[in-house]
Amino acid sequence: MEKDGPKRNFQIPEFLKEFLVPILAVFTAIIVGGIVILIVGGDPIAAYRGLFEGSFGSIRALSETTVWATPYIFAGLAVALAFNGGLFNIGAEGQLAFGAVAASWAGYALPALLGTSIPKIIHLPLSIIAGVLAGFIWGGIPGWLKAKFGGNEVINTIMMNYVALNLTSFLLNGPMKDPSPTNVIARTPEAAESAQLIPIFQGYRFHWGFILAVIIVFITYWILYKTTFGFEIRTVGTNPNAGRYAGINSSKITFLTLAISGALAGLAGAIEVTALNFRHELGFSVGYGFDAIAIALLGRNNPIGVFIAAILFGAMKNGATRMQFLTQIPVDIISIIQALILLFVAADAIVRFIYRIHKKEEKASVS
Repeated sequence: MEKDGPKRNFQIPEFLKEFLVPILAVFTAIIVGGIVILIVGGDPIAAYRGLFEGSFGSIRALSETTVWATPYIFAGLAVALAFNGGLFNIGAEGQLAFGAVAASWAGYALPALLGTSIPKIIHLPLSIIAGVLAGFIWGGIPGWLKAKFGGNEVINTIMMNYVALNLTSFLLNGPMKDPSPTNVIARTPEAAESAQLIPIFQGYRFHWGFILAVIIVFITYWILYKTTFGFEIRTVGTNPNAGRYAGINSSKITFLTLAISGALAGLAGAIEVTALNFRHELGFSVGYGFDAIAIALLGRNNPIGVFIAAILFGAMKNGATRMQFLTQIPVDIISIIQALILLFVAADAIVRFIYRIHKKEEKASVS
């Protein structure tokens, strides 16, 4: 009797295999979120229609979605890069804030310090570089502690968050506070015009920072998967002992991974200052650094996946107001949906159980 092999009804496209579980996690979160909306007395169809209209329903909505997504892209890449190196960078929030402070200081203080105006072609890059360096240092400190003493990077980056956020609060309420008589909040003076990235299209907030974010996505992908340095990061992240056996300086890679991760988060803060707010205000980041953890997980630590996840999170943030207007349900529902996405991605066994997915099906072709 001839023995037939297992039969399948469909073929999963190759590019979807890595992201199968995250896609289903988002789908499941949307379904469960709809049930939550029903429970609170809302109309799920109207809510999701409003969410889509508010995110992608017009040129202005699309522009605002990219504005929200830009810091998510940079911060998500920061966390994903660390994850690729086997490190948990929970400090992106502090690194982002510190980068914003440094970029803001360079934006308003350098001309006064030098006693002359600075050409835009010099001043703008200097402001962005200041933010990147601040993030590099703030990420490099726990990286050095990890590489040199084996310090737990989770605890160290969390503690560095507290230091950065409280130091930022002190600076914005003290030495760096806008001295204008009309100012009553903790914020810096406005950056000089030579340190500002103007919007690409007049009347819209879509700015060059998003274009830079797209470029950084591809650069990060190229570094991780096409260079020796990226191979060393992934090798150390997968098996540090194997990396040492192969002649890789694991301590150096650990330090550089967290430092570069911090630099990417610092870049997020610098772009928010130079391209959007033109100054730094206390509490401006609305949790970008913490949401970045979910974005990195949803994107499977792949830069392309991070970009898609960041657009999704940006869309949800941007479309929440329109959703509330149409349905009168609280915008906190968006936070619930984000939490559900993170839950289903982190606890992927739930998704696998619901959809009967075996791990081997993500690695082998389904035929």
